[in-house]
Amino acid sequence: MIASLQVAVQSVNWFERLARALEIDFGLVLVRAIQVAGILAAAYLAFRLLKLLSKRIERAVDDGDPTTLTEREQRGHTLAQLLNSVGAVAITIGAGLTVLNLFMAIGPLLAGVGVAGLAISFGAQSLVKDVISGFFILLENQFAVGDIVEINGVSGVVERMTLRVVMVRDVRGALHVIPNGTITLVSNKSRGWSRTVLDIGVAYTENVDTVIRVMRDLANEFWRDEEWRSQLVEEPAVWGVEALADSSVNIRLVAATQPGRQFAIGRELRRRIKNRFDREGIEIPFPQRTLHFGDKDLLSRRLSGPAGSAAASP
Repeated sequence: MIASLQVAVQSVNWFERLARALEIDFGLVLVRAIQVAGILAAAYLAFRLLKLLSKRIERAVDDGDPTTLTEREQRGHTLAQLLNSVGAVAITIGAGLTVLNLFMAIGPLLAGVGVAGLAISFGAQSLVKDVISGFFILLENQFAVGDIVEINGVSGVVERMTLRVVMVRDVRGALHVIPNGTITLVSNKSRGWSRTVLDIGVAYTENVDTVIRVMRDLANEFWRDEEWRSQLVEEPAVWGVEALADSSVNIRLVAATQPGRQFAIGRELRRRIKNRFDREGIEIPFPQRTLHFGDKDLLSRRLSGPAGSAAASP
């Protein structure tokens, strides 16, 4: 302990001699160093408090069910991300200006920065537009982190939101970064509830009433399945014949689901419909085309004439 104190005293004496040699006020340098260290320590503490606050927000909205993401949880995660990004910038700028103010008057500097910022703003109109658009997106709660959306033709899950950009990851894993100012239309596929719409085609030779009865029985069976019922809002319904297509009669089945579960529900319903149709002998047709060659008697005479015989011979 005594040795450490002696080393510290020697270091201070060495810095004091160096300051005198360079004609520097050692006391002022020491005070400024302590002040800078205090500012940096305060900034670090502010960063830690910011992280704790954001985590507290996420814990407050967590319902304990990892399989579903409620609207309240999505809103909380979005606000936590925004608080982290905006707060980090504010703390960094505040600490930097405070440190700078210890060594020079920043009033004239801020005035000059304001004039320069006005000039820069004319060339950064898109950035300002992005920030303003991002503010209103968050204020109006148009979508949140975890929502399944379609923005500017890109569909996927919202992974992150800031005041400037939205990050959407599509089904293939690509992350799309979309500036807020370019967003003109948002289709939110997971707000409140979702819906799976299936148009199932059967052959024209099948009895439509029988097929509808089988599909309604399957929908009721699916509704009574405890594994899937929690992901449904109501019992799936068979609406009836939707279209008389070229090769099939299309019968529509719809299922209202919990937000974001429409895709899994749709895949499971298709699997069950295929297996049930196979057991019932109901045909799911493939595209077919009928060709008409006009008058068959005339075609037969032409094929049996000299030219036809010559064409038919090897």
